[in-house]
Amino acid sequence: MSSTALRRAIILALAPTSLITTAYAQTIEPTVVLDPDVITVSRTATPLSDTPASVTVISAGEIEKNPARNLSDVIQSDAGIYVKQNGGIGQGTNLIIHGTNPSHTLLLKDGVRLNTPNTLTPIYPETLDLTSTARIEILKSPASVQYGSDAIGGVVQIISSKPARTGGEITGIIGENNTYKAIVSGDVVHNGFYASLSGQRLETDGTRILDDQSRNNKAGYEQKGFGAKTGYVNQILDVGVSYEQNEGVNEYASSTTSSNAAINAKREFKNSQAKVFANYQATETLKISTHYAQAKDEQAFVESWGTNEFNTQYQETDINARWTFTPNQNILFGITDNSTEYEDAYAYQGERKIGSTGYYLQHQFNNNQINTQAGIRLEDNDRFGNHTVGQGAIRYHFNPATSVYANIGSAFRAPSLNELFYSSKFTDFQYGTTYITLGNENLEPEESISYTLGIDHQINDKLAVSLSGFNTKVKNLIKLDSVYDSATNTSTSTYENLDKANFVGGDFGIKFTQGSYYALANYSYVETENKATGLEIAYRPKHTGTLTLGYDDGVAGVSTSIIARSDAFADRANTVKVPGYTTVDVDAHWNINPYVKLFTNIQNIGNVENRQVYNPWYNSNGELVGTNWYVNGGRQANLGVTFKY
Repeated sequence: MSSTALRRAIILALAPTSLITTAYAQTIEPTVVLDPDVITVSRTATPLSDTPASVTVISAGEIEKNPARNLSDVIQSDAGIYVKQNGGIGQGTNLIIHGTNPSHTLLLKDGVRLNTPNTLTPIYPETLDLTSTARIEILKSPASVQYGSDAIGGVVQIISSKPARTGGEITGIIGENNTYKAIVSGDVVHNGFYASLSGQRLETDGTRILDDQSRNNKAGYEQKGFGAKTGYVNQILDVGVSYEQNEGVNEYASSTTSSNAAINAKREFKNSQAKVFANYQATETLKISTHYAQAKDEQAFVESWGTNEFNTQYQETDINARWTFTPNQNILFGITDNSTEYEDAYAYQGERKIGSTGYYLQHQFNNNQINTQAGIRLEDNDRFGNHTVGQGAIRYHFNPATSVYANIGSAFRAPSLNELFYSSKFTDFQYGTTYITLGNENLEPEESISYTLGIDHQINDKLAVSLSGFNTKVKNLIKLDSVYDSATNTSTSTYENLDKANFVGGDFGIKFTQGSYYALANYSYVETENKATGLEIAYRPKHTGTLTLGYDDGVAGVSTSIIARSDAFADRANTVKVPGYTTVDVDAHWNINPYVKLFTNIQNIGNVENRQVYNPWYNSNGELVGTNWYVNGGRQANLGVTFKY
């Protein structure tokens, strides 16, 4: 379908929304929830207003507005997150919370860790479909007490939905760039038993990924997956098992090319998550929970010179007990044992495995005026020995409408298997330079201390505002340090604990609901400093603002979302800048009746093709000989329909 024809079709689809009555109003997920429950902060469902931390919750209503979007698209509504992506849909993505490194963001799905040892892409949000997602929780504070390594900047957790009724859905989407997506799901619910099965497939021609490429030189993306879960729940027992698998291919420009690079390489990926869990309410005051989980990630980069594979398998067993020993207090004690296996042709001996056992203890006190959370974790790592982190937080309610909170916590990130054992040698035949990259088995864990202060105020039942400030200090930052030997024309790079960094800033937010109307506004400010050089850290825009204005009466809805970012430096020397940009998205839907829903989305309606990642290349003398930029995908307009039964 041509883009002109598609835009005309969207205009026709939007036109009836102003004429719709509420004849078919039905129970749907609200887009804005003023006080949702969150579980990421304390491992138990707690109202956001009682949580002593900075948390954003993206509702199912917001996610379902555009079923074609993946995780990296959806979370950009949080101004505290910066998404750095090497091109458009399906291209490699890094998530940056409050300016910290991408490897400082822990990605979870239903409590299962999805981070990999691959330092190039420690997480892969661009490949994660959000079918059957209840909400996304974004914790912008350290969480090593609860989850161990990696959560220095915070946690992004995908919470899957449980089937609520027997039925099914079929969704079809068509869009620009020959984009097609199909989703099929079916649920069975009966007397506490539930089962669910879903599948989805996405295909698109994609867009160019470098600014000096022809616009017809597109990087295609294909992705398909399925999920299954079953379980039983009653007042004392909640048990279940689930499995999800996702695989696909994204095309990109080969690393052996530079200016006007052709789309002549591809990444083949496959990831899966399996989980078995049980929650048992042993007595009125004692709850015991356990789970076993396994996550796999397989990535193969296929280029003209050969194929490079990176395979990760993560296994985790957790058991914990929560004792509510008074009406206002509880203690959580748990043990987590995990292991990571990493296979890479460039790792010493080809495959490595490392394990760790964490012992955590957490106390909570909650009444109408005070909420506290204090915890400690001892991590016993196979390679690094014992490591202890702690956290303390409090929220004080002046009255039911106004509260302040403070949070202090330490965190750590253990060196990845890639940083420990990597070994590669590559010769650039154009310039004759040999590049050697080596891991370092003597690396120490990165360590941090973070402080957060915040205030939340519910002005009335329609309007809420929030303000917070943060400061995170990180030491032992792992950096790839390079030395060039002109005599042998060889560049040797080794991972070292070299840097210290400081991150300071604040967030401001507004939520408004008035009948069918709603508005969300967020602003985030962050300053970063590499303490070794006194310079800013690359790809950290100081200013980010987001605004969503919408209407949703349960039958029809329309919304506009704006994201604006300031410029940022694109290199460690602070000599090149990534331009700032503003994008506008439009979403609309119409529930024709309880069984049929029409929807449309236009991402980046202004077709703003902004530069995202700087891509320089050098000759054998280390002299700059050319540059280009990875760019976003521009506008993407879609039409879709959902049938429910």
